[in-house]
Amino acid sequence: MTVKILLPTALRHYVGGEDTVALTGQSVGEVLSGLVERHPALRPHLFTSDGQLRNFVNVFVNDQDTRHLGRQAAPLAEGDVVSIVPAVAGGASPAVAHPPTASVGLSNQEIERYSRHLIMPEVAVAGQLKLKQAKVLLIGAGGLGSPLALYLAAAGVGRLGLVDFDRVDVTNLQRQVLHRTADVGRPKLASAKEAILGLNPLVQVDTYETALGSENALDILAPYDVVVDGTDNFPTRYLVNDACVLLKKPNVYGSIFRFEGQASVFDAGRGPCYRCLYPEPPPPGLVPSCAEGGVLGILPGVVGLIQATETVKLILGRGESLVGRLLLFDALAMRFRELKLRKDPDCPLCGAEPSITRLIDYQQFCGAGTVSAEATLSPEERISARELKQAWDRGEPVDLLDVREAHEFEISRLPGARLIPLGELPRRVAELDRDSPLVIHCKVGARSAQAVKFLREAGFKNVRNLTGGIRAWSEQVDPSVPRY
Repeated sequence: MTVKILLPTALRHYVGGEDTVALTGQSVGEVLSGLVERHPALRPHLFTSDGQLRNFVNVFVNDQDTRHLGRQAAPLAEGDVVSIVPAVAGGASPAVAHPPTASVGLSNQEIERYSRHLIMPEVAVAGQLKLKQAKVLLIGAGGLGSPLALYLAAAGVGRLGLVDFDRVDVTNLQRQVLHRTADVGRPKLASAKEAILGLNPLVQVDTYETALGSENALDILAPYDVVVDGTDNFPTRYLVNDACVLLKKPNVYGSIFRFEGQASVFDAGRGPCYRCLYPEPPPPGLVPSCAEGGVLGILPGVVGLIQATETVKLILGRGESLVGRLLLFDALAMRFRELKLRKDPDCPLCGAEPSITRLIDYQQFCGAGTVSAEATLSPEERISARELKQAWDRGEPVDLLDVREAHEFEISRLPGARLIPLGELPRRVAELDRDSPLVIHCKVGARSAQAVKFLREAGFKNVRNLTGGIRAWSEQVDPSVPRY
């Protein structure tokens, strides 16, 4: 039986750097014996002096543990994959305290700081010099930008550019680990630069406190080798993609929502671009943002670190990048899936006959300028938080309908409000009194505006939207109502 043996990094040195070896055998014991006969230096790492497989070495066949089969006695079939998984410690090494000193291009301070890189043959001095000379631009200093900035700085990327124009908000701190409580209200770039230089003062940090747009994107992206997309909106995402294709730069992509994330590397010179995957954006409001749908605070750490890893690999020229692959991560299942991506020959940007040869109006392309449901309501269909409070104080009859989700209703609610989530409203509309004055609210007024339009079309005459939603009520009327 011919099987494939997968070797961990710790053992590849003994087989000439190979990560897989093909051997024949009927059992795990046979193929491992053949492996150490071919590579004798491996024997003490796998077997004791009396020929027993060491207890700190696990063997899996097709991802299944073999201990219940006696490990060495476990049978094999044609095409099986055998994985050797030894115990690995990632702590301090008992060997030399410092790597060799004096190397062209690296100071003694840099040699000491990056010593764990320098003793890796895949990085070594040459690779660390590549990192030192590299220029990486991060679009966004938020959830994804935080782990990206910290780990790329720690790795020794010589020049980091950051683009952001937002300020630190207390709601950011659940996931944006670049910033601290004391930074609330400060520009994100100010606290980000402070955190980066506090971690590694040897890094040059360029900041661009501006909204990235068609008029400035090419100038900002041009000096950098790699662009990393940490954006949270479609117009900027398409802008970054298009600018990278026009400038022939790799675009390290990541996105997050609730418990799920995506990552890839778009490089039109070697594979597809973002437009090949998503030729057009979803209509405004169809896909909720993290502010509306939420995000597990740890998730951008996972996805951001994948992006950082891909960025370092691109700089080093090592490994297999995510070009042509989309990595999906489900945190609830703790499972990764990989999808193959193909370059679209008819892509209007990177295809054989591109029709997009310059940056366009991305707000218009993504429909960001489309009038919202709330904006289409007449003055008679709206009521402010203060006006609602005054109506209550006058004793006017008002039914209050909350169209948020049940878990949002648990966070905060208005007195006497009734909950019917927006998605359930069409089938529960009969529960509402058509003749009673009805005020509808959600978190900030967008979903409730859709509910107002739906009920108006269903024949309800006296229905109004609470402008600004429950957040406006908390800000203008009752600060004891929690904001989220």
